[in-house]
Amino acid sequence: MKVEITKAPVAQTEMLIRKPVAEVFGAFIDPRVTTNFWFTQSSGRLETGHEVRWDWEMYGASTSLLVKDIEPDKRIVIEWDGYSGRTTVEWKFSARADGTTYVVITESGWTGDGDELFKYVAESTQGFTWTLAGLKAFLEHGIRLNLVADKNPDAHKAGWQPA
Repeated sequence: MKVEITKAPVAQTEMLIRKPVAEVFGAFIDPRVTTNFWFTQSSGRLETGHEVRWDWEMYGASTSLLVKDIEPDKRIVIEWDGYSGRTTVEWKFSARADGTTYVVITESGWTGDGDELFKYVAESTQGFTWTLAGLKAFLEHGIRLNLVADKNPDAHKAGWQPA
């Protein structure tokens, strides 16, 4: 069966985090927090126009990113080294009346054939889902689940790349 792709694929995942928007937003800006649920090392905080490096030391992997835009407590946009070259990742934060935050993460901009694009979307969606689940556990309960590290403990042998 041949599947035709008629529009550019976008990976998307979302989750409710039972913490105020400033705390949830800050968890992605400040690597001292982010390293508790996603990457293991960062060259600095996210600031518009700055380049930052993130490392996943357990996999021997890293990515270079450029912070394209930050709207405090609302939105973060970066460009990073995706599976097929530079892609765009966007976080949207919605403060809710009950003091919780709804987070939506999207990634787009891959190049490749249909099979490759399908793989990139699936892997990115999965990776960001683990990231949000880890964030939720850490912010809501103070638990480091190590989801990103434990998802594929042997991936460093296969040249794993972050999602």
